[in-house]
Amino acid sequence: MAASLLRQNKVLYFFGFGRKAHDLIVTSNRTIMTSRARMERVVEDLQKNPYFEKYAQKIAKLQETSPEEFLSRCEEKERKIREEKVFFTHPKKTSKSQSLWKTMSHVWRSSRLRNQSFIRSYSQMASKTKYITTPIFYVNAAPHIGHLYTAVVADCIAKFNQMQGHQTVLNTGTDEHGNKVQRAAKQLSLPVDLYCELTSKKFREMCEHFQVDYTNFIRTTEPHHQKTVQYFWKLLEEKNHIYKGKYTGWYCVPDEAFLFDQDLVDKKTPSGDTIKVSAESGHPVEWTEEDNYKFRLSSFQDDLRHWLKDEKVVQPSVYHKILSQWVEDERCLADLSISRPRSRAPWGIRTPSDPDQTIYVWLDALVNYLTVLGYPHREFKQFWPPTVQVIGKDILKFHGIYWPAFLMAVGLEPPKTLLCHSHWTVDNEKMSKSKGNVVSPFDAAKQFSADGLRYFLLRDSVPHNDANYSTERVLNVLNSELADTLGNLINRCTGKLVNPKQEIPSAAGHGRFLKSEVAQSLRASMEALGDTAKQHYESFYVHHVVDAAMSTVRCANAVVEYHKPWSLRKEPDNEAAVAELKAVIALALEATRISALVLYPVMPALSTVVLDFLNVPMNERSWKHTKPVYLNSTASTESEPFGHSNTIIFPKIKLAA
Repeated sequence: MAASLLRQNKVLYFFGFGRKAHDLIVTSNRTIMTSRARMERVVEDLQKNPYFEKYAQKIAKLQETSPEEFLSRCEEKERKIREEKVFFTHPKKTSKSQSLWKTMSHVWRSSRLRNQSFIRSYSQMASKTKYITTPIFYVNAAPHIGHLYTAVVADCIAKFNQMQGHQTVLNTGTDEHGNKVQRAAKQLSLPVDLYCELTSKKFREMCEHFQVDYTNFIRTTEPHHQKTVQYFWKLLEEKNHIYKGKYTGWYCVPDEAFLFDQDLVDKKTPSGDTIKVSAESGHPVEWTEEDNYKFRLSSFQDDLRHWLKDEKVVQPSVYHKILSQWVEDERCLADLSISRPRSRAPWGIRTPSDPDQTIYVWLDALVNYLTVLGYPHREFKQFWPPTVQVIGKDILKFHGIYWPAFLMAVGLEPPKTLLCHSHWTVDNEKMSKSKGNVVSPFDAAKQFSADGLRYFLLRDSVPHNDANYSTERVLNVLNSELADTLGNLINRCTGKLVNPKQEIPSAAGHGRFLKSEVAQSLRASMEALGDTAKQHYESFYVHHVVDAAMSTVRCANAVVEYHKPWSLRKEPDNEAAVAELKAVIALALEATRISALVLYPVMPALSTVVLDFLNVPMNERSWKHTKPVYLNSTASTESEPFGHSNTIIFPKIKLAA
């Protein structure tokens, strides 16, 4: 009986219901509850736990027990948990409760992570800290606009959260291990470490050139990352999630992935031979037989299903659906080879317990998200789990199946949201070296400016469909919206013929003066813009943010067109005309100020130029300042001078023939 109780006690705590769960246990004749009211409160609390439904049946099996002895054991277990000083210990020094995970379920469901005090402390912190990541970029080639797009999407999300007042961490970097990297270095006759250093530098320069303001830039060849990966491996090993086995099958070197027969198609080579290639990437595969270490991925199907119950964890919904289908496919959840013979893949991190094996590049790479936060030291918990992890659709399986399973295996929360985006084509064709159509972001920025390119990539794409890059399209978008719409609005209000005093009339003093229908429409657009844009940013539809901001700017242009300030300027002695003139300029420039704030995460440099020109103080550039100042009864009604004399915000682009 005692052994049975102990097993039940352990299982209950592993399910993560903590102290209150024991109040639900009943015998066949009586309940442990001291009152009906208490029972109702406990049941209500349990039902709020996201894992109650999943483990309700297993809890029910624990009902036949001795309540007194069961409660005594629960209280003793809870006391030991409270007395623990350190959350993480070296695998060789794990506590008894941790070692139980060798044969039980996963630590991420344990009371250590799911007790009520942890949930309360995390919920208080969640609104203040945001952790956003890009995938780390593989250094087998230089950056292209696809890499830049991923980086600016993540940066855009980070900047929006910073404007909300959140403490935000944005991490990026480079993935530098694997045979593809070794082969790329050999082609250039460079030592592998030097090749990695030079290529990684290009990605860092890309981020800096396009104002991707990362908190950390990690390289997987850095010693501290290698130590973290080996620690993570030991933890998986200690918890019995790794075993040694033999792999026989097809391996794709360019994709760094093992493939099934169903994932392959036949392809004719120029010489007439038939080879097998990956159906998804088109890369050739080779038959491989080898001994390596495997991760028990197949045991995580239920956990992955449960994680995916919340459709918001993978966005857009099309990728949530794809991932859900994969989780139901046993082939996708076959135990995963997570090492390679060192003789075949020497450029990698060695496994801690077997010097003849190196760690699979994708396990190595994914752990970077922990390394940059200081894992396994306690400080990493301040930002864990990731708020948003931005990825491309080609790496959805790695981030949507392998990554959460690895995390669950060591007792960590999976990401809150995976934002998966589609790819960029060039002139409606897939980018490839063989076609010679790979677009360098540095070259494109010379034509369109860094912020112009950022604006186009974020403005002309949607996450769920591939987007198309063409020089003509970029030119048309930038000239139409940044030069002719936004730039022209500022020019019409700041030219000396219309505004000889070169001043910004106060929107607080003049914003409500105009009674025309177009002016009323503009005020309505301005007043709604902040809330509308916020909703779109939070839904990751940045193109809708741009649409909303440009709609407000167009409304402002309509006001200028209707009231004709150039005509009003010709009546300097007419008080009504002078008042109307000031109101037109004030309202139009206020629309410009709000739009520049809303678009700051999209085009930070250009927005900063506009805000500086409008003399907006640095402490008035947060999201709460996207409300029109005429709604603020304490705002100044005094006019101000321009911040500088240059009114050419975005000159029209003319490409050489």
